[in-house]
Amino acid sequence: MTPYDAELILKSVAITGTRATGHRGRHDYADLFAAYLLPFSDDAHFYIGGAKGIDSLALAWLAENTTAHLTIVVPGTVDQQPVEARQAISVTRARIKDIVELGAAELATPAYHARNRWMVDHASMTIGFPHATEPSTGTWQTLNYTAEQGKPRLIVPV
Repeated sequence: MTPYDAELILKSVAITGTRATGHRGRHDYADLFAAYLLPFSDDAHFYIGGAKGIDSLALAWLAENTTAHLTIVVPGTVDQQPVEARQAISVTRARIKDIVELGAAELATPAYHARNRWMVDHASMTIGFPHATEPSTGTWQTLNYTAEQGKPRLIVPV
């Protein structure tokens, strides 16, 4: 790997993760993000899904602790997202550089998978925070799609 290759990997990161985050405290997530997101954050561009759970927690942490470029990607519109996600976007809006609304007519599994693929297609790597090992979750679908694209993935179980 050349220094240029390493620079590309560090420049754009898709974040995916569980929506079920109540089993850990916010400080636990802050520690995980400090350990696994901060090393990639210098001049980085993070693509974050606009959902509750890891998406909202990572958005808030990145906005407060880094100067990274933050892009939120939603399958439909921001207004269709859960309250927790809309609040996280609203509170961090000054730090968000871009919001991508993919305009899905129906918010169902295919729309979320399309959102996840969009993020992976625009990133050079994916960092995933899965809660379960079941391959049917959106987090694992995103991590597996990343691998299929020949891109690196970092898996941080929560």
